[in-house]
Amino acid sequence: MRRFLGQLLLLALPLAIGAAEPVSLPETKLLESSKDLSAEMVAGIDRYLMQATERSVGLRPSLWKRDFSSPEAYENSIQPNRERLRTIIGAVDPRVKAPWLEYLETSGSPARLGGSDKFDVYAVRWPALEGLHGEGLLLKPKGKILARIVAVPDADQIPETLAGLAPGVAPDAQFPKVLAENGCEVLVLTLVNRAATWSGNERLHRFTNQPHREWIYRQAYELGRHIIGYEVQKILAAVDYFASSAPADSPAAGLPIGVIGYGEGGLLAFYSAALDPRIRSVLVSGYFDNRQRLWAEPIYRNVFSLLHEFGDAEIASMIAPRNLIIEKSEVASVAGPPAVSDGRAGAAPGKISSPDLESAETEFNRARSLAGPFREKMELVYGNEGRSVGPGSVSALITLLNSLGVQLNQLAAPTSISKSAGANWNPEDRQKRQVQELTDFTQNLLRYAERGREDAVWKKLKMDSVGAYESSIPQLKEYFNTEVLGSLPKSDMPLNARSRKIYDEPKWTGYDVVLDVLPDVFAWGVLLLPKDIKPGERRPVVVCQHGLEGLPADTITTDPKASGYGPYKGFSARLAERGFIVFAPHNPYRGHDSFRVLQRKANPIKLSLFSFIVAQHGRILEWLSAQPFVDPQRIGFYGLSYGGKTAMRVPALLDHYALSICSGDFNEWVKKNATVDSTYSYMFTMEYEMPEWDLGHTFNYAEMAALIAPRPFMVERGHSDGVAPDEWVAYEYAKVRRLYDRLGLGDRTGIEFFNGPHTINGKASFDFLENHLHWHQPQ
Repeated sequence: MRRFLGQLLLLALPLAIGAAEPVSLPETKLLESSKDLSAEMVAGIDRYLMQATERSVGLRPSLWKRDFSSPEAYENSIQPNRERLRTIIGAVDPRVKAPWLEYLETSGSPARLGGSDKFDVYAVRWPALEGLHGEGLLLKPKGKILARIVAVPDADQIPETLAGLAPGVAPDAQFPKVLAENGCEVLVLTLVNRAATWSGNERLHRFTNQPHREWIYRQAYELGRHIIGYEVQKILAAVDYFASSAPADSPAAGLPIGVIGYGEGGLLAFYSAALDPRIRSVLVSGYFDNRQRLWAEPIYRNVFSLLHEFGDAEIASMIAPRNLIIEKSEVASVAGPPAVSDGRAGAAPGKISSPDLESAETEFNRARSLAGPFREKMELVYGNEGRSVGPGSVSALITLLNSLGVQLNQLAAPTSISKSAGANWNPEDRQKRQVQELTDFTQNLLRYAERGREDAVWKKLKMDSVGAYESSIPQLKEYFNTEVLGSLPKSDMPLNARSRKIYDEPKWTGYDVVLDVLPDVFAWGVLLLPKDIKPGERRPVVVCQHGLEGLPADTITTDPKASGYGPYKGFSARLAERGFIVFAPHNPYRGHDSFRVLQRKANPIKLSLFSFIVAQHGRILEWLSAQPFVDPQRIGFYGLSYGGKTAMRVPALLDHYALSICSGDFNEWVKKNATVDSTYSYMFTMEYEMPEWDLGHTFNYAEMAALIAPRPFMVERGHSDGVAPDEWVAYEYAKVRRLYDRLGLGDRTGIEFFNGPHTINGKASFDFLENHLHWHQPQ
């Protein structure tokens, strides 16, 4: 087969010009670009996302209805925004109703680790969610307690260094110790750190270089939870304890509660104060900034739809009229995840650097503007000529203490702290417990997520008749489109179709086709036209979708030596030879991190890679339906691997597809993304773009198939396909089969198991296409 793709296309045009058939399709312009269309597609989507991120700031006000008439009215007016923030960070599980504080033994020794003449230090833990605890240190003053504060260090700091019990933090940065010396009872939280020691499964002998924070993030994100939300819940559980632990008639009752955080702890303190009005004052050190480059930060900070509604300024406005102190501090830079070594790999890229004062100041001023008359209690602290201070500089801590009613002009003199005799505490054991608790909690969510999908989808489907069923689907599709995948604005651009002939085979001719979708975003694919189409004849179309890192040509080549032949077996060309019109689109999941970064840029503005793929396929269907040789009622979809992933999502949303065939991908998709107990799991691979927000409680593959029904749907599955075991595939497909049978449409669905690997089989699936697209090639 002659191929004229990529960089060779223009060189081939003189040959095509001399051929009998035209070099471009009727009613299209000649496609003259010599660029790599695959790379151009990814780059164009990238430009669109960067521009959309900048536009998001100006679009956020429409989601807020602030009422400044009184503090109470303001609190009520921002409550819907507060609840949305709570939801998107996954801080949604009920906390324990009777908070307590447990003093822990330290290797058989009493819980007291040490102290000074002003306070004692204890190892403690407290319940947050069922089976999930906050853990750290309690610094308890020996005299009168003036305020109660939750202190949150950076992720790679251990509480002992901030309490003065271990080296690693300069004395003037040991802010929990300083607060305790000045009359505050302080709970110092241990965070999940950025090491990768426990990021894996000992039983499976599979480990990764994912930081612990990413390890928890990946499994939790698929289930509508987040490492951010989990640790915010731990902070708020500490607030619960502070608020309820003192008897109503005791001097400690009603003491003001504050939160202070540094680095990653600054993020968590900031979000906690935004969610909980019981926190009278918060000091955020080394975090506050413009978030427009959230995509470049570590993936465990990725929050779906965050920038759609919230920048740091908007979050700050939810703390008003309470006290917010922003301290410009240097943070330990993070250049990326732990290095790949000893078989440990798969972590996502991402960096952390200290906030820039000019950027932070601009965002701070925007926060003051959003808070209107309640902005007076916002303060930005920095040194001379914009220099960094702290964390926990004298000025910032005095401001925090004063805002909590502890009136000081200067801090008490520092004291010398000593360890208790025999105290032996291993922070690494504590870190392992924290990681394991979060893993266990999340895996338990996974076990019961099916119940959530039952409530979210199946109970809303009407099974009385096919008509009733179809009437119950649109609302579910809308939710899937907007809240799970993310929806782009409908395009009002002309299609501006461009084409050029690139194949000339005995039975069919192939054309590159490019269509405009949105500014900088285009659709591209290869159209295969059988040569025996008669004037006025309208034939069915099969859209044949390639997989990860593929190209349209991979689905077309019939050369056994070609790299694409093994998985695809030339199924586009084979279908064209059977008389189908074929369109082989290019989807933008190509270019390794180049395309995966698209997902990172899309998520914060409530989009995903599939937002673009759905839009591209919408334009492809629009163009195909307008062609005189196409029957628009008979356009089917058939995709392998990532193309099978497309087969589950795109036809679920685009009714114009008459049927869908998912090859080499159908399985218990949620389990594949979130389980840590199987080698089939994406938890152990580099595909960090795979998790989709809260898919676990909304749409697994059976639920997506329910959105395709009552149109025909088929699964093609090789027994030795490494995507998933047969058991996962059969379990999930059984729900699909039951649905079609209940609707009386059992003949519209099928599954073919065959002896083979991750490949197109092209037997029962070809029969399925001919049957349901009503096509049999003329003899």
